[in-house]
Amino acid sequence: MSKSITALVDSFGWREVILLYEDIDCGREILSYFLESFQDKSIRVSHTSAVLALSTDDQITQELQKIKISNKMVIVVHMSSLLLASRVLLIAKRLGMVNEEYAWIVTYNTIDIMQQSDNEVTESSHGVIGLRSYIPASRKLLNLTTRWYNECRIKFPSLASIEVSVFSIWAYDTIWALAETVQRLGVQFSFVVTQMELMLQHELSKTSFKGVTGEFRLNDGRLVSNGFKIVNVMGNGARKGSTITPKRRMLQTIGGKKLKVGVLTQRKFKYFIDADHDIHKNVTIATGFSVDDFNACISALPYEVPYELVPFPNATYDDLIKKVYVQIDAILGDSTIYANRSEFIDFTATYTEIGIGTLARINHNDMWIFLKPLDVDLWLITVAFAILTGFVVWAIEFMNQGSQKTPAQQIGSTFWFIMMTLFFVQRDKLSSNLERFVEFVWLFVVLILISSYTATLTSLLTVEQFELASKGETVGFHGGSFVAGRTVNNVHLKNCRHRPYYSYEDYAEALSKGGKHGGADAIIDEIPYIMMFLGLYSSDYAMISSEPTTSGFAFKGSPLVMEMSRQIAKLREEGTLRLLEKKWFEK
Repeated sequence: MSKSITALVDSFGWREVILLYEDIDCGREILSYFLESFQDKSIRVSHTSAVLALSTDDQITQELQKIKISNKMVIVVHMSSLLLASRVLLIAKRLGMVNEEYAWIVTYNTIDIMQQSDNEVTESSHGVIGLRSYIPASRKLLNLTTRWYNECRIKFPSLASIEVSVFSIWAYDTIWALAETVQRLGVQFSFVVTQMELMLQHELSKTSFKGVTGEFRLNDGRLVSNGFKIVNVMGNGARKGSTITPKRRMLQTIGGKKLKVGVLTQRKFKYFIDADHDIHKNVTIATGFSVDDFNACISALPYEVPYELVPFPNATYDDLIKKVYVQIDAILGDSTIYANRSEFIDFTATYTEIGIGTLARINHNDMWIFLKPLDVDLWLITVAFAILTGFVVWAIEFMNQGSQKTPAQQIGSTFWFIMMTLFFVQRDKLSSNLERFVEFVWLFVVLILISSYTATLTSLLTVEQFELASKGETVGFHGGSFVAGRTVNNVHLKNCRHRPYYSYEDYAEALSKGGKHGGADAIIDEIPYIMMFLGLYSSDYAMISSEPTTSGFAFKGSPLVMEMSRQIAKLREEGTLRLLEKKWFEK
């Protein structure tokens, strides 16, 4: 039964429930089954409430008030006492908790006793969903219910409900099973408990026949169920065969009201969220990458979640966190996941890249950049070594063979030899091993120089290298964020001059000026901000380094955290998140 209730809750897309049960042994026993089955489906049991059959109306009211204050709208009820179930539903009706804003789901024990209630109890249960044991239609069932109906009309003409209960049908089949077992064993009854009782239990466990309830069979002393069917309490009782479809309802909102989502206004970093409050219409409108992600997740939920934006013009995200659960239910925007923030509220999964990066300007105007891989001293040493090598080769060859060439031809041949060896295409034959050794040493030096030169030049053409900490350069950071106090320290830039900036335009202007002219040599910020900046100024700037020291942006608060995280993962898998990134980051 617990798995059937869980499947019903899961089919509606509800991710959080409250368990209300009768505080007796069987109630506490089934509680563990419910907790296990809900956990398997990632459905959170936010609260469990136990009531006694002898509880007063005030005590029941207190328990229901706790549920009402918790703002959780899906309530699973398991009670075996008709009187207790009736009182709970009547009090819940008076408290305004039995309406379309709440979902009441009852087990077969509770739904079956509702048909025995009076009109007042039935009216208070209007709209309650329940599971009843499934009994397939058959001639035996028709005969039994007809006989029951006729007998009740004759003996109890004033009885409001004359429908035969599931428990009665089970009892009917159980008696037949016991009678067949006794007849098969030929047992003679006595008032003395003998070994024959154990024989009856053993034989009864093997009994199987086609009864009124269908296939009658026991497993470990329990009747094997034929399954459950969904019923809905309407009118004069539980209506069999009611078709219940997952309806898009506001079950995750607070008391049926709209979800209040806090947003920051008057921000200069506007491309993630740009919120503006219209004083005349008293409406807040927001656009941006974070807003598009949020709306995509809300639209994908299996139920409607209407929300309203609550503006905060002069606040920070740390201020908004303190207002969650007091003034607002969630926070929408470029809010970073951070450890100390998680102590107060829950975050969804991140919908951006994580970490911080260093932003710098690319220098396109240096026509002598090909000379930068090697400093002046190294260039002079290389030229001197090349001349020395050529002279040594020429001297060795002149001493061995003499020369028929003029001095000008000899100098030309020497430099030609040096130039050709730079490209490993030397074809002149060397007459002695000493010449070949000198050439080998020179070729080895040339190989090292070319490899180092190529690697360094490639790096310079990609982006200029910065040694900010050792040079004491000026480093800019996102003004008003935690980057100055925490992130800059994490990337070891304590020796640099720090300067805050408050918009993408400020970033571009500071980097174009440079640190020596009142600007900045680099900007340290979270990667999502840098990616957005590069979407606006990609041709002149680049991210030269990154470190995973932050956890990205996420939505905060709200009872929908788990469901929103699931939708973010789904958007990422389907490629929707990538399309939104292209829309905003690749301008």
